[in-house]
Amino acid sequence: MARLVRAPLDMQYEIIKSDESRYLREFEKLSQIEEDPVGQWLKLAKARGETSESDGVLLTLLVELHRKVDALSAYVRNEIPERLELASCGMIDAIGFEHVQLEKEGFIPGKRYYARVDMPVFPKREIPLFLKAQSAILAQIEKMHEGDRKDWDAYMMARERIMIRQHKAERNGF
Repeated sequence: MARLVRAPLDMQYEIIKSDESRYLREFEKLSQIEEDPVGQWLKLAKARGETSESDGVLLTLLVELHRKVDALSAYVRNEIPERLELASCGMIDAIGFEHVQLEKEGFIPGKRYYARVDMPVFPKREIPLFLKAQSAILAQIEKMHEGDRKDWDAYMMARERIMIRQHKAERNGF
């Protein structure tokens, strides 16, 4: 059995139909979060060593602020980012390094799914994944971007630390 930790997250998902290419296209688009002009500039500046004298955290915050301004400008111009309309949405009850468990039944065992999970990480974003249902509530993660994997694992470990602290507090009568 997979090691799971409670993690209340929202997820949109859909059974992969015969044409997987449309899901792969969105999957790749969502991985290009760093491919905006400021993100590209920052990557190039880092590669050339131009950021070695800069505070990395401050630089990241500044880039994210620029992205927020870009997003607000797009909103004002009524430019809505295109996302696939996925058939189902649900609440994730628990996650593991390789699994997602829904709060209520929503999967058909053996079927493959494309999903987007709203992750409360910085920067806040949707993480796309491909899943294979193992039961009506449990699915195994088949595919996730490397950068998203790091944030997923870090979030899972943070949730696990919270559970451990809560368990200790309960045991000590707090």
